[in-house]
Amino acid sequence: MDEQSAFPYTEHCRDGMSLRDYFAAKAMQAMLARTPWDESGVSYAQLTGSAYEMADAMMLSREL
Repeated sequence: MDEQSAFPYTEHCRDGMSLRDYFAAKAMQAMLARTPWDESGVSYAQLTGSAYEMADAMMLSREL
C-alpha cells in the first residue's frame, strides 16, 4: 500500500495526512459514535487497531 496523501499538496502543507490515516480516523469516529466505550471494555489500543484494520481494507478495496 502506498502512502497517498489524503489532501492534495499545497504551498502551505507539504506532508499532510496520509490517506490511510484519514480512513482510520473516519473509521474510529464512526466506531466511537455508535458504541458506549465506557461500558464496552474495549481499550483505545484495540480501538485504534480496529480502525487501522478497516483503513487497510479500504486501501485494498481502492486497488480493485
